[in-house]
Amino acid sequence: MRTKHLTCLAGIAAIAASGLATAVPSAAAPTAGHVVRPGESIQKAVDAAQPGDTVLVLPGTYRESVLITKPDLTLAGSGDRTVILPGTADGKTANACAKGGNGICVLGTKAKTVDGVRIRSLTVSGFAKSGIWASWTDRLSVHKVTSEKNGTWGIAQERSTRGAFRHNTARDNGDAGVFVANTVDEEDGATDTLGTDIRDNSLTGNRIGVTARRVRNLAIDDNTMTGNCSGVFVVGDESKPKAGAMTVQDNRIVENNKFCPETPRLSAIQGTGIVLTGSEDTVVRDNVVENNVGATPLSGGIVLFKSFVGAPNTGNSISDNVVRGNQPADLADRDTGTGNTFARNQCGTSEPAGMC
Repeated sequence: MRTKHLTCLAGIAAIAASGLATAVPSAAAPTAGHVVRPGESIQKAVDAAQPGDTVLVLPGTYRESVLITKPDLTLAGSGDRTVILPGTADGKTANACAKGGNGICVLGTKAKTVDGVRIRSLTVSGFAKSGIWASWTDRLSVHKVTSEKNGTWGIAQERSTRGAFRHNTARDNGDAGVFVANTVDEEDGATDTLGTDIRDNSLTGNRIGVTARRVRNLAIDDNTMTGNCSGVFVVGDESKPKAGAMTVQDNRIVENNKFCPETPRLSAIQGTGIVLTGSEDTVVRDNVVENNVGATPLSGGIVLFKSFVGAPNTGNSISDNVVRGNQPADLADRDTGTGNTFARNQCGTSEPAGMC
């Protein structure tokens, strides 16, 4: 065993004796560990770590951005007692994550993805862009993280597969609480995420709770979304392959009545529960969508709407949802697509009439 790992493990043993070792999930019990204390650098510990190691960040406030480019690394804190805020590094000394305005970044390349990184039990707050940003990753896991008051996204990934975002809190972020996309800087067909899972998260006060943009094959299940401008936004266009082939299931989407003004690519949003634009073969079922109220083109409980470039929704199934108290309608098909079905939904009003 390496000498430095013996020293680190001795530190973790001491922490265990003081009752703080519970910050490391049992499922990620390290073969080697690195302990970061207040006043020390998380980035230095990450740089020293090897694949399979755990970096344990003790309770405290840390002012820095953390860049992870190694596979199979665990970064674990102590929940709301471990807080990462923007640092003060200048342009010459800042890492790529800080330069991008992000809190924690997991960055691979097209030639070599970064696989199996786990981020656990910490708070990321106040960054100009994203709390957590990932690109070219596989099997990234983000669990029990709070990402709040970031300028754009709370937790975001692009060009990535098999992500797992579970039991997180994303609140008061400038755009989506959780954002999954094919790519943010070029036009392309939808990415097959190979089963990315967005589950059991609390998403409040954001522009949108969950945005799935130009992606396929993922699940948005068992989340709670309230106080956003919109709960779930599935975004597609005319590109091939088309966005969709996902499930939106068992979510609680209530009173997303915050007002968000229009942007160059999107009309104003208020009072939208679930909206599909340019999507195919998406299943929306067993959700509770209540009291989402607004007067924008996208307002309503569950809404089908043409995409920004006019691409229609096709072959989507909306069934067995409880959709009540939404205005101007509980169910709204404001599109010209074909093969979209509405069945067994408990609702009071629809556009056009007769879908309830």
